[in-house]
Amino acid sequence: MSEALKISYAAPDVAKGGTLVIFMADDGKLPDATRKLIGTTAANGIHRAVEAESFKAKPKSILAIPAPHGLDVDRVLVVGIGHDGDRQATDYIRLGGAISGRFGTARVINILFVGPADWRVDGAAASDLALGMRLRAYRFDKYFTKKREADQDRPQGAVIIKIGLANYSEAKKVSKTGDSIAEGVIKARDLVNEPPNVLDPIEFARRASELSKLGVEITVLDEKQLARIGMRALLGVGQGSAKESRVVIMRWNGAKTAKASKAGPVAFIGKGVVFDTGGISIKPAAGMEDMKGDMGGAACVVGLMHTLASRKAKVNVIGAIGLVENMPDGNAQRPSDIVTSLSGQTIEIINTDAEGRLVLGDVLWYVKETFKPQLMIDLATLTGAVLVALGQENAGLFSNDDALAERIYAAGKATGETVWRLPLSPAYDKMVDSKFADMKNSGGRHAGSITAAQFLKRFVGDTAWAHLDIAGTALGSPESDINKSWSSGWGVRLLDRFVADYYEE
Repeated sequence: MSEALKISYAAPDVAKGGTLVIFMADDGKLPDATRKLIGTTAANGIHRAVEAESFKAKPKSILAIPAPHGLDVDRVLVVGIGHDGDRQATDYIRLGGAISGRFGTARVINILFVGPADWRVDGAAASDLALGMRLRAYRFDKYFTKKREADQDRPQGAVIIKIGLANYSEAKKVSKTGDSIAEGVIKARDLVNEPPNVLDPIEFARRASELSKLGVEITVLDEKQLARIGMRALLGVGQGSAKESRVVIMRWNGAKTAKASKAGPVAFIGKGVVFDTGGISIKPAAGMEDMKGDMGGAACVVGLMHTLASRKAKVNVIGAIGLVENMPDGNAQRPSDIVTSLSGQTIEIINTDAEGRLVLGDVLWYVKETFKPQLMIDLATLTGAVLVALGQENAGLFSNDDALAERIYAAGKATGETVWRLPLSPAYDKMVDSKFADMKNSGGRHAGSITAAQFLKRFVGDTAWAHLDIAGTALGSPESDINKSWSSGWGVRLLDRFVADYYEE
């Protein structure tokens, strides 16, 4: 669910009423263009307030002051943009989020997006500013029956925001992409935040199918079809649930050239365990409620496909998600069971709580064999071990292709959704060898994230592949300038940038 922000772009001016947002460098002086727009009297009043409050104008610092004499507005937000080096490295998305966090109950916001000559105030920067505002405004509040005390300082109804800049026509064009990214992130957040009694595999598949409205081709495989195909590893995970499992294939064909068709599509695969009890190897009760978010990888893939289709990305993409519920009952799979995967490889079940890799293994193999992609990237809230290794600041990155890994890393740096590469090697591979089958689904406690990736590697063949372990970043992540929600929607912005920078025509 998202706050209703109505954002427009126009030439900068000072309208009556509402909140006025202006920018200041750390020299404590307003840019000449701002002084000209608000007038000398108002500018002098703002300078006096800045001095009185000892405001240092550090990046993203914000000073709220009553409107000075000469300005017919309700109040002014003075936003710090720091010194030269700070301004050159401005993260406009997070800056927009920080500004949005200070709107309070204001219903009308006028942003004078002007600054020093060395500060970028073009259409792309304005669009990123708006994206940050949209992401910060997100709240998942659909199940509250009355307004909470914590929300008393939030506005009721739509917030009207005007971003004033010289090249506002460029901003209008670029903002369409920003809006598509915001919609994709919000869709991913909504999916992860939903309770599992609402979002079972069938309902998840239905919501993913709504992408057909944007021109995405949808195929939903039910349990009978999955059994006929041979996805027995995936089906084994869900066999203890009263809710049937599903696999959803989403196809976006945005590239028109023969070269793109010959290269094959870019494929994204998501783990969609809509609730994970651990199965027979049941988890401790404390914190189990968070396991409604064990489908963060699938949520990201759906959000990404929404973004790519919405902005008409010139690329051919496959999105594939395996949707199951891992429950304990008389029909649930047991430790020591042996299942035959779609690849024909057999798997000994050591721990039924190591279920995500079983889902991904079958879907990875299916995508590889069916669509012959040029590369595959899977996303999964796969291991608690990645939290031990990397905390909640980076997702774990594993890959069999150095160039692919470097591109993902670069896209992560560009978007702030950062990754850190961890090793793969035959030495770790031995830890998932089984005495009774081709492999076992758990290599034990040591190097848990790595052995999980080694397991997945057995289902990708020679295809360029990367695995993102997002257990620390997709849910329960620390609050930031652009997210106050339990679910972050992590990965949508990263992978959209990855596609845009390297794979679009």
